[in-house]
Amino acid sequence: MVPYHHARWEAFAVLGGFRCTVLELAGRDEFAVLEYAGGIASYRRQTLFREATGEGIPNARVAAAVERALTELNPDVICVNGYSLLPNLVALQWAAAHSIPVVMCSESNRLDSDRNRVKEWVKRRVIGLSSAGMAGGRPQADYLVELGLPKETVFSGYDAVDNSHFCKGSETARRRDDELRRELKLPARYFIACSRFAGKKNIPRLIEAFALYKKRSSKSQKIWDLVIVGDGELRPLIEEVVQRFGVIHSVHLVGAKPYDVLPAYYALAGALIHASTTEQWGLVVNEAMASGLPVLVSNRCGCVTDLVWEGKNGFTFDPYDVEALAQLMIKISTDDFPLSEFGLTSRKIITNWGPERFASGMKAAAECALKVGAKRAGLFDRVLLKALSHR
Repeated sequence: MVPYHHARWEAFAVLGGFRCTVLELAGRDEFAVLEYAGGIASYRRQTLFREATGEGIPNARVAAAVERALTELNPDVICVNGYSLLPNLVALQWAAAHSIPVVMCSESNRLDSDRNRVKEWVKRRVIGLSSAGMAGGRPQADYLVELGLPKETVFSGYDAVDNSHFCKGSETARRRDDELRRELKLPARYFIACSRFAGKKNIPRLIEAFALYKKRSSKSQKIWDLVIVGDGELRPLIEEVVQRFGVIHSVHLVGAKPYDVLPAYYALAGALIHASTTEQWGLVVNEAMASGLPVLVSNRCGCVTDLVWEGKNGFTFDPYDVEALAQLMIKISTDDFPLSEFGLTSRKIITNWGPERFASGMKAAAECALKVGAKRAGLFDRVLLKALSHR
């Protein structure tokens, strides 16, 4: 459970009209700053392995815990967040055995990874056991339809964050601009990137593009720095890349930051850059837009169709093209670029993609699933689910 999960399910519990229990596999996150401590909530939160991170728990224990929890809850409808992880496969098996309808929640899209016929066929069989779908946006909804769900049973709004947290937090931070910059040791002008240090996040190319931006910018232009919020196993590599391109004094690796202080880092930035080579959605784009920032987003991110209005609140780029990204960085950091106008448009767009959107979409999906009824799993489907659970 991380903060954006809480925001979504709190909105659903309040606005959806359903009694709601969220089953959490593990009480800890390997990325500790993402852990949601909890508090008063309108939904029930049930943790299966309170002191675990989800890694290293034997499959048999996971399966037994999920089955036991679902049997005790005896739900009218089950929402599963994807079709590949063990807890979701076990939930699908349990739902099929007990004739309970399922809402398949998915942020995958057709282009987020390489596809092959065998895997796509397996997905169709698994998703065929769902009675409705809850997708991130248009590309994700289209992909669920492509995988076999009827269009009228697929709803959108799955990929939401707590817009209010970032909007209010960023406005508060901007009122303390000079003080916070000194306190957080942030430069006067900077691009911000925020992600785990994982391969697909493409941070080395981002740094290469930033070095090219510095080299290509005119002498009269005020050069921005680059602040990268995050951490992970690739940090030594990223530090080496920073040194190799000679930008050690203008690229700031500030580490992972707690949820409560993240809005300040967005607020004092000029624009977000999200350069992933593949991304089902890209929730940091939501966060930056709610904080009132223009956004430069890789065209391989699943959110671009719905959230990035080209030339209005940001621009998209090929994540493998460092030249193109450098040119966009030059463009957006010029003194006469309408940053405020782009930021206001970001806020306007993201207003329609908050927890309330999730709540209304999930309510519609749950009601649709109940109306459609549980899907029948034949012998082959049951064998397939069991085989997938024992991979």
